[in-house]
Amino acid sequence: MCRMSDELPAYAERVLEVAERIPPGRVMTYGDVAEWLGEGGPRQVGRVMALYGGAVPWWRVVRADGVPLPGSERRALEHYRTEGTPLRETPSGEPRLAMRAARWDGRDEGAGGDEAHT
Repeated sequence: MCRMSDELPAYAERVLEVAERIPPGRVMTYGDVAEWLGEGGPRQVGRVMALYGGAVPWWRVVRADGVPLPGSERRALEHYRTEGTPLRETPSGEPRLAMRAARWDGRDEGAGGDEAHT
């Protein structure tokens, strides 16, 4: 990731670096990102994504319930469909992320093992 700004808070930069590592077609929840970093929590990650997430694949950091980001549903769904992110439909026909299939655990999928955290 290129440095976005010297003014970017260090925690925000770490969150954005994780968002950039998520492979196309996969997602991490706000809580997953916080747990992977070993600091903060879902709300802190959500705040970072709200303030700075436009510079990274923001649609890959999601709510745990699989509901697309309110206000950005259409754009997120376009990205999910383009990337082949697993989706499902609710009984009422609304699209949701198929979290079991889409969730990424932070491991390098090509290496098959745990990767060192930042």
